[in-house]
Amino acid sequence: MRRYCSCGEGCVFYEGVRIVNTRGICSDIKIGNCSLINGELLNFGHGGRISIGNYCYIGEGSRVWAAKEVCIGDRVLISHNVNIFDNLTHPMNAARRHQQFKEIITSGQPRDIDLGEKLINIHDDVLIGCMSVVLRGVTIGRGAIIGAGSVVTKNVPAWTVVAGNPAVKIREIPENER
Repeated sequence: MRRYCSCGEGCVFYEGVRIVNTRGICSDIKIGNCSLINGELLNFGHGGRISIGNYCYIGEGSRVWAAKEVCIGDRVLISHNVNIFDNLTHPMNAARRHQQFKEIITSGQPRDIDLGEKLINIHDDVLIGCMSVVLRGVTIGRGAIIGAGSVVTKNVPAWTVVAGNPAVKIREIPENER
């Protein structure tokens, strides 16, 4: 796994981890010190960078897919079966979608495609509950908690609990719980 990414000291890859670095540039997928990876990290053929901070956990069955950039801060816990996509993954136009599919099965990820990419920024100390989805263009503030099964379509302020589909604010986290 280490040959497909740049990783710090104490980084651990569990059995079954997938690192799909389509462009083959190790610096496109960076993992910090003492982070545990138990899911899939993938960048697309036309670009995409993933940076994961120190002391993070990417849970089993979770996917982080980048066509632009996904930035994950320090001490972030991403539970199992979470999907984080900074793009649409497929064109909305049916003909272009079919063309993308044909290119993937014949020659690999397209090098020239528009998937509506938008940066995802997940700040330090965030917890993302199992089976949640974080969609393109979202910023999740420091210390925020995303409830299990949530679909995050909008920015989440720091020290806030959100849940649901779409995710809505449940409460703020008081100073004594931070």
